[in-house]
Amino acid sequence: MDLTRAAAEALDAADPLAAFRDRFAGTEDGLLYLDGNSLGRMPRETPAALARVAEQEWGRGLVGSWGSWIDVGTRVGDVIGTGVLGARPGEVLLSDSTTVDLYKLLVAAADARPDRDVLVCCADDFPTDRYVVSGVAQARGMTVREVPADVDEGLDPAVLAAALDERVAVVVLSAVAYRSGALADVAAVTSAAREAGALVVWDLSHAAGAVEVDLAARGVDLAVGCTYKYLNGGPGAPAFLYVRRELQEELRQPIWGWFGQRDQFAMGPAYDPVPGIGRFGVGTPPVLAAAAVEVGARLVAEAGIRRLAAKGRAVTGLLVALADAHLAPHGVALASPRDPARRGSHVTLAHPAAWQLTQALVDRGVVPDHRTPDRVRLGPAPLYTRYVDVWDAVDRFRALLEDGGWRAYPEERSRVT
Repeated sequence: MDLTRAAAEALDAADPLAAFRDRFAGTEDGLLYLDGNSLGRMPRETPAALARVAEQEWGRGLVGSWGSWIDVGTRVGDVIGTGVLGARPGEVLLSDSTTVDLYKLLVAAADARPDRDVLVCCADDFPTDRYVVSGVAQARGMTVREVPADVDEGLDPAVLAAALDERVAVVVLSAVAYRSGALADVAAVTSAAREAGALVVWDLSHAAGAVEVDLAARGVDLAVGCTYKYLNGGPGAPAFLYVRRELQEELRQPIWGWFGQRDQFAMGPAYDPVPGIGRFGVGTPPVLAAAAVEVGARLVAEAGIRRLAAKGRAVTGLLVALADAHLAPHGVALASPRDPARRGSHVTLAHPAAWQLTQALVDRGVVPDHRTPDRVRLGPAPLYTRYVDVWDAVDRFRALLEDGGWRAYPEERSRVT
């Protein structure tokens, strides 16, 4: 592989997604933003979309605008589902937070397996997922079976298979590991769990908008995910949940709110969930936030998830090659799967001074993030990150290692950071 900057520029010149970069704010300021897997950039269209809802629909239309707001969760859910996730219409709902959506689907799935008393999760999964699993298990008198995973390579399917038996009700796993970027075999895990009689709830937070998940084609039953990473919905943007059409009438989620109620304005005395994906709604939808999510999701759908996934593999492949050539000689090790087919759209590098290096990189115009114990995580979101951005970021990383400038930074993260 040609690792020159000129080669990176040539890749950008041939990139079919290159024009999308100009549709995001801040891309002209020279900042090398490699943290799109934490918070995506703001689409230039988003402020106008928010202003339209605020000034026209709310400011002038007032309560009369509820005619267009009432179904915002299902409408934007369909944009995400059909345009990004490979789901069918009526299978995705925009609602609540990822944590709340996970709770709703986990309890609904456990209720659907009443004779089983074990919940399975991954010991290295994102904390909120493990916390929700533990809380549901404690409340229901169930047992949590945490399966180990390699912090760099992710979960071994054989280890998971060994944990599946007739006691397992639900499995909760991330499609892309938050720390390493390791990509799970969604179809194989879903199939293995189904053979054991269990349901799987997939967390797509680090996958949606960056890798192909093809929920319908892979037979996925349940999934949740956030919209502020690769879907560029903005900080605190509402999450989405997915329920396979054939399961919707079987499952009843535990938070009985009036937006999941049949004939909600009849204000009836008893809860009777509406048919379809709407039964997984709870309260009034976040109308303003949904407008921002819709802009970001439509951009991703327009770009095409297959093209985005292909670029994600290519741009992270360049990052890995550059790290091997320029950072490994200074003690930096790859902490993600080397095979691009087993990796999402971020790359993690290990170094004992990872926290100091992260701080120093930010001051040199490179924005990564830090993950315990000693990881620098680089997320070149394929929708707006150039190959030359990756080249320049690694070049600044190399210079930092050579001049030792990172040693001037605190060794430990403060509580307020």
